[in-house]
Amino acid sequence: MNITSRLPDVGTSIFAIMSKMASDHGAINLSQGFPDFNVDPVAINLIHQFMQEGHNQYAPMPGVPALRQVIAAVIENTYSRTINPETEITITAGATEALYAAIAAFVRAGDEVIVFDPAYDSYNPAIRLNGGVPVHINLRYPDFSIDWDVVKARINSRTRMIMINTPHNPSGAVLTANDLQMLEKIAEEHDLIVLSDEVYERIIFDNLRHESVLHYPGLAKRSVAMFSFGKTFHATGWKVGYAVAPEYLTKEIRKTHQFITFSVNTPVQLALAEYMRTPAHYENLGSFYQQKRDYFLEGIKGSSFQPTPCHGSYFQNLSYATISSLPDRQMAEELTIKHKVASVPVSVFYNDKTDNRLLRFCFAKNEQTLDRAIEILRKI
Repeated sequence: MNITSRLPDVGTSIFAIMSKMASDHGAINLSQGFPDFNVDPVAINLIHQFMQEGHNQYAPMPGVPALRQVIAAVIENTYSRTINPETEITITAGATEALYAAIAAFVRAGDEVIVFDPAYDSYNPAIRLNGGVPVHINLRYPDFSIDWDVVKARINSRTRMIMINTPHNPSGAVLTANDLQMLEKIAEEHDLIVLSDEVYERIIFDNLRHESVLHYPGLAKRSVAMFSFGKTFHATGWKVGYAVAPEYLTKEIRKTHQFITFSVNTPVQLALAEYMRTPAHYENLGSFYQQKRDYFLEGIKGSSFQPTPCHGSYFQNLSYATISSLPDRQMAEELTIKHKVASVPVSVFYNDKTDNRLLRFCFAKNEQTLDRAIEILRKI
């Protein structure tokens, strides 16, 4: 049978490739973004409790009411915005599904969607699979900031949506209040939907405020904000996230969500609802990961690697420009195979494959893991 691929240029995710290479060569895996420490036993026991109590069948399509109610309370406490849990919150199978459901709901054939590179690798394929046209704009290097004059120049009558990600993967940059105010003005002027990937909302450093679209009334009324329990509670394998949007947008997102996953794991939702009633479980996440960032940076101080600024997420980019002229993908492979530390080449996050000779390292690891990696990196 002759099959024409809808994504002919898409292969296996770089995360899977580098993790497999790390496993095959016995390397320390700082490539894929997952912690190597355990989930809180309290959360695990809650899941078991709800399973034992018989909560093992389909959850309601929008999500368990108790979880949506807790999320609404947390949003009000965090962002001073009142959200209706019945009509403005949808529980999804991770933030990736939330992103796809939103794009499927609003992007029509020929619609243009602005994406800032380097960008998480699911954005472009999701847009194309739904008939949209990704419009890639490179962030300014080395601070990975947005040039809003370039954005305004790229907007036309076909522009439907702008996607943002803060704190940013892979750079660790964060958007400022000025950025959100500019975005608000542009979105209102051109009647655009904003898709805001905020999965690292709690992982922000240096006494900075997370600038969510939920902070800004003009943005909140035309935005879909995405969040991830996996990032917040060190449980990426649970694949539970949620989308927050005004009712008129949520109605459309639920139409696509119900035919993608319909509903999400019931006992995990109930456990998260109970777990989130204790703010201490998530309020100190920024300081927790800032200590890890600082530990990693202190460890490589004096090495030949040069860090770029990181104000959020759990990724640190390191420049190897003074070490080698190899393209970053080859450098990542050599580092994994020869030196036994796996990272991710940042060029894979660019549509035009921009190569600034940067590697992304995940520092969401135990100190013992970081110590082993630091020892190797300092010798290169």
